[in-house]
Order: sequence, then structure tokens, then C-alpha cells
Amino acid sequence: MVALIDKLEHAPAHLICGRHNNRPDALLEILHETQAAEGWLSDDALRTIADVLNISRAEIHGVVSFYHDYRRAAPAKHFIKICRAEACQAVGSEALAAHAEQKWNVSTGCKSADDLIGLEAVYCLGNCALGPSAMIDGELFGRVTPERLDALVERCIEKAERG
Repeated sequence: MVALIDKLEHAPAHLICGRHNNRPDALLEILHETQAAEGWLSDDALRTIADVLNISRAEIHGVVSFYHDYRRAAPAKHFIKICRAEACQAVGSEALAAHAEQKWNVSTGCKSADDLIGLEAVYCLGNCALGPSAMIDGELFGRVTPERLDALVERCIEKAERG
């Protein structure tokens, strides 16, 4: 009996593919839903998707690496996105980003060693009139100062611990 080492079954990805009738043209939706369910796109999930949709892993890799919204590693528990576009830069977003990097000892584009905080640069949150803008765990905030950022992140951490 031959065992295929690199053909693993990832049940959530398999179910999501099925909800889309295993259609290769639904790849983007399948990837988004798989990431939403798991928080990231694991190798197991991508192998299962490739197998079920009958497309190559190279094709999936091309799609996943092209779009910046897909994560290939488990995310931090809390995610901070700081707008670095021109309007927010003009009112202090660069200093805000530097503060966040120092405060949580994390580089932009990475997560802290304890996996608590992830920090990402984004280039427009659609809140230009209220810059600098930040998004913390999916919630948008405007006129964010370093002190306000600290308080908002602490509030999000406490909220997650309670509930």
C-alpha cells in the first residue's frame, strides 16, 4: 500500500471547498473563509484545497503570495494596524508606529515574541480626516496618540481576557 505523504486532509478547508461546490473559480472566497475559520492558511489547508479543487499548489502559492491579506503563520492574539499613508503621516503616524514598535518590542510586519501583539503598516483605513488612524483587532480608531494607543490596546487585551 502506497501512502502519499504530502496529501493531508484538513477538514475545515475540505468543508469550505464543498460549500463552494469544489469550484476552482471560487479560490479567493475559499481562501478567505479558510483563513477566517483558522486565523491563517496552514500548509495542510492549502494542500487540501489544491487537492479538492484539482489545482496545483504552485497556483495556490501564487495567489496567496500576491494578496497581502492572507497570513501563512498563526497570527498574534491582538493585531494593530497603523495607517502610514500620506494624510496620516502628516499628522504623526510615523511617530505612532515607532512608539508601538518600542512599546511592544515588535517590528512592523511581525508579531511579538510572546505572540500577544502583531503590528502592521497599512496605507489607508479610509479615516483620513481623523488621522493618525489605527485599527486594533478590527476596530477603527482616529486621532490616535501614543498614549491613546496604549490605552486602546490595553482595553482590547482586558476585553479578550474577560470574554
